[in-house]
Amino acid sequence: MSLITAGAARRAAVPLAALLLVGLAACGSPTRAVNTAADTDNADHGRHQPIPTTEADWKPVTDVLGRTGKFGDDNTVYRIGLPRTDLHVTSYGVAIKPGLSLGGYAAFAKYRDGVMLMGDLVVTEAELPKVTDALQAHGIEQTALHKHLLQQDPPIWWTHMHAMTDNPGTLAQGLKAALDATAIPAPTPPGPQPPIDLDTAGIDKALGRKGTADGGIYKFTIARAETITDDGYVLPPTFGVTTGINFQPVGGGKAAINGDFVMTAPEVQKVIQALRKGGIDLVEVHNHSFTEQPRLFYAHFWAVDDGVTLAKALRSAVDATNVQPAN
Repeated sequence: MSLITAGAARRAAVPLAALLLVGLAACGSPTRAVNTAADTDNADHGRHQPIPTTEADWKPVTDVLGRTGKFGDDNTVYRIGLPRTDLHVTSYGVAIKPGLSLGGYAAFAKYRDGVMLMGDLVVTEAELPKVTDALQAHGIEQTALHKHLLQQDPPIWWTHMHAMTDNPGTLAQGLKAALDATAIPAPTPPGPQPPIDLDTAGIDKALGRKGTADGGIYKFTIARAETITDDGYVLPPTFGVTTGINFQPVGGGKAAINGDFVMTAPEVQKVIQALRKGGIDLVEVHNHSFTEQPRLFYAHFWAVDDGVTLAKALRSAVDATNVQPAN
């Protein structure tokens, strides 16, 4: 299989398949019962489930990129962080830490008939055209282009990407070309966790779940309750189809918050209303993918206030979406 974009080849085959089915029906052929292991596999989308992998499966990727990642979702997704630790970005006077808003990534998963790449690159305005050209030259789709912050200096863009092939090394070569068009630095060993100057216990209580300290940011990653697919391929949460809520301490118990809510269409207005009721600014509403089911929208947000007060407002927005219960 050559590198393809978001199942375009499979979608092109649908009309032909439909015509064949009509022809069989016209000949009076009965519908064949699902009675084999392969049939059952296709019927329940088992063919499109990601397969557990090991570090060895991703060596062609890590060798090309010179970066390693971490496994998620029972070793079915291999995710490589691409944070912009080199940038000094401010928004409304707040110096943005990489973990608050500048955390790009590339996530890989293996299926029976190919390997999928999904991710999000954080790029400067000067880098964006070169990144676009590199991705397009290597057959990697750009499925979204937007901002996560309102006022920002310097101007930063976020571009989502998606591709599938039977060769993970091919994906890695395309991704490396895009990375080479940026100043995204090589990873460095994590240092000691700085203290989180926030009432984290109060934030946990308000949101009804426990956050994680990461690089001076207090984070929540909340998965949706339903199974999400893209062109029939199951997307585990580690691919990024989650709600992300990040708190950056700014002093005196206050926090800058940024992140995004993942929503279905009926949930969008409820989330916006909950955010605005709590005094939280709406940054953008957009899609990250083309063919996911259910159709998903993402709402990015921003506010600076007392951490617990913001968590209470965010809880109303979380409760307006179909998320997995807290552990």
